[in-house]
Order: sequence, then structure tokens, then C-alpha cells
Amino acid sequence: PDPLVRLVHDVKVDLAERLGVDVSTIDLVSSRAVDWPEASLGCPEPGMTYAQVITPGYRLVLVASGVEYRYHTSGTGEFRACE
Repeated sequence: PDPLVRLVHDVKVDLAERLGVDVSTIDLVSSRAVDWPEASLGCPEPGMTYAQVITPGYRLVLVASGVEYRYHTSGTGEFRACE
């Protein structure tokens, strides 16, 4: 199966759980392949250090109830909600 399809599914499930809504109410607005400059996937947490290694992944934008949510992923299934 296509890894992007699996990532989108996993991210939608995560967002649905965070918002307390049904996953079917969440839509993918855009997906773009990116090479993150470090292992934080472009969403570093304060006080954390990350390996300075190019990390291929995706920038996903989803919408739920008219609000956009951004997720950054690795190509291996790791993802982060970027607020």
C-alpha cells in the first residue's frame, strides 16, 4: 500500500481523537512531500535537541469544522501536530 495513504489515515485518526469528532468529518486539504532539515520534522519542542539529519516526509493540512490543522510526518510513519 501507498505510505502516504497510511499516513493520512493515521493523522486523521489522531486529529479525530484529539477533537472528539468522527474521523469521517475530517478532510485532507493538501499534502506535500518535503525534506525536513532535522529530526523534529519542522516542529521542534522547546528544550529538546534533534539529530541534524535530512528527514524525508510530508506536510499535511487537514480541515475539521472549518479549522485547518497542520501535521508534519516522516516517510516512516512518525508524525507531529504542528500548532
